[in-house]
Amino acid sequence: MTRKGKRLTLIAGAMAVLGLAAGLMLFALRNNISLFVSPAELEQKVAAKQVTAGARLRIGGLVKEGSVVKNGQDVNFTITDKTSDLAVSYTGLLPDLFREGQGVVVDGVLQQGGAFRADNVLAKHDERYMPRDVADALKKQGVWQGETK
Repeated sequence: MTRKGKRLTLIAGAMAVLGLAAGLMLFALRNNISLFVSPAELEQKVAAKQVTAGARLRIGGLVKEGSVVKNGQDVNFTITDKTSDLAVSYTGLLPDLFREGQGVVVDGVLQQGGAFRADNVLAKHDERYMPRDVADALKKQGVWQGETK
C-alpha cells in the first residue's frame, strides 16, 4: 500500500469513528431533547399526530387572566398565545415573578386528553424581557409587540 493510500485509509477510519460517536451521542440524548412550541403549534402537531401523549415539550406563552387556581403547592393555570389555550398543572413553588398576563415557559410532559404536566415553570424577568422563542411565537400570532434582547 502506498503512502497516500495509508493516509486515505487513516482519514476514512477516523471519520467513521467520529460519525459513529456522534450517532451514539444523538441516540442517547433523544429522550432529553425538549422542543419549544406555542399552544397553537402544539394543537396543530397533536392534530397531525406529530406529537403524542408522553412527549417531553417546552411550551411558552402568556398566563391567561383568571386561570390560576392554587391549592397548596398544586397549581393549575392556562397558557395562551391568544389563538389557543393549554391547561397546565404544576406541583411546587412558583417563581416570584409568576402572575396572570405574564410570559412563562414550562417544561414537562403532554398528558392524555391534551393537558400538560409541568416539571419546571420559568417566568419572564421584567416588563421588557421575553424569551426569544416565546416572543417569536407571539409575534407570529400578532399578539406581542415588544423588543427581544
